[in-house]
Amino acid sequence: MKHHLYGIATKGDGHTRITKGDNYTLVGGTEQTHEIMQETAEKVNEHLKKKSKDLSELTTHELRDIAEKVLSR
Repeated sequence: MKHHLYGIATKGDGHTRITKGDNYTLVGGTEQTHEIMQETAEKVNEHLKKKSKDLSELTTHELRDIAEKVLSR
């Protein structure tokens, strides 16, 4: 089973923004918030590559650790 991350921003500026990446889909937001979501998803992917793992191979604890590292920067 392929795992996938979803990012949804509820506030927007009149533009429809949808970005699909290797293992994520991002919807909504202003230009700035959408960009932040995209950067965050890409940083998660970088950590996955360093670990040579796919989302489906992570434990909940491992994913939480990656998210904390990415969001703390």
